[in-house]
Amino acid sequence: MIKEAMLYERLDNSKVHCYLCSHHCRVLSGKFGICGVRENISGKLHTHVYGEVIAAHIDPIEKKPLYHFFPGSTSYSIATIGCNFKCPFCQNWEISQVSKMDNDISGRETRPEDIVRDAKLAGCKSISYTYTEPTIFFEYAYDIARLAKKEGLYNNFVTNGYMTAEALETIKPYLDSANVDLKGFSEDYYSRFCHAHLEPVLESIRVMRKLGIWVEITTLIIPGQNDSEKDLKGIAEFIAGVGKEIPWHISRFHPDYKYLDSGPTPVETLKAAKAIGERTGLRYIYLGNILEGNDTYCYNCRKLLIKRVVFDVVQNNLKGRGCPECGAEINGMFQEGDAL
Repeated sequence: MIKEAMLYERLDNSKVHCYLCSHHCRVLSGKFGICGVRENISGKLHTHVYGEVIAAHIDPIEKKPLYHFFPGSTSYSIATIGCNFKCPFCQNWEISQVSKMDNDISGRETRPEDIVRDAKLAGCKSISYTYTEPTIFFEYAYDIARLAKKEGLYNNFVTNGYMTAEALETIKPYLDSANVDLKGFSEDYYSRFCHAHLEPVLESIRVMRKLGIWVEITTLIIPGQNDSEKDLKGIAEFIAGVGKEIPWHISRFHPDYKYLDSGPTPVETLKAAKAIGERTGLRYIYLGNILEGNDTYCYNCRKLLIKRVVFDVVQNNLKGRGCPECGAEINGMFQEGDAL
């Protein structure tokens, strides 16, 4: 479905300025933005992916990964095609790295109300906009999220964080949580691997926290690229500066798509990154794509609070949001009515 886009302005000579994401594309009539799904048609910007669902699954919320957002619940997870990054190691490249410019694959036409209905019928606690970059299908996500909120469902973005403050402020009344990929901590890394910039991602994380959106952060550690002590310390210190309560997911890399130059990340590297995070004062650090390091402990007394096996919660000792041992309040959203 072709639909007029949100968050753009018309310029002279039928050009448009898209300010949905931090690329701030200036698009000539008849051309697409970097995302490959938003086209200037006769001086108006349109999205080509509204209602075109390319993937829809019922996932454990831990798969997003969101560990402090109603752990043990399920989330109805959807995507359309497209992305505004060009990462050569993308795990979902079959659907993220295709575009409407090339007349690539389309999805199944699905109305927003159908998504909300299916999520409720499946007993899901939330809807997650994931697999590809949700900013790219913002209009669709926005309409679904509004309906979902009315029906008592929560909304989550799994995102590269490259949206603008205007986009976040627009969807804030309906967006409850986000897992943000903080892929590295140098401009060079973002330029080479993502064809983007670092600072807009950092700013999005700051803005999300100011707006009261629950944030968790994921970093995929690629050997020889973003695994130096300087990089890892930079990420940990940045997170701590925004909020020591923000969970940090440190994930193991596996070769995929166009990046086959490295083997999997050594587990010792993940543990070293975790140690750096602990020294920085981060309260909750998790290891991803391996079988260990997924449990939640009280940051104050180290009591085991939530035990996970892969994506399954097999033990939950929380009392509300408090530690049963020392009474410390554990950060996150664990029951209805919790506020950040």
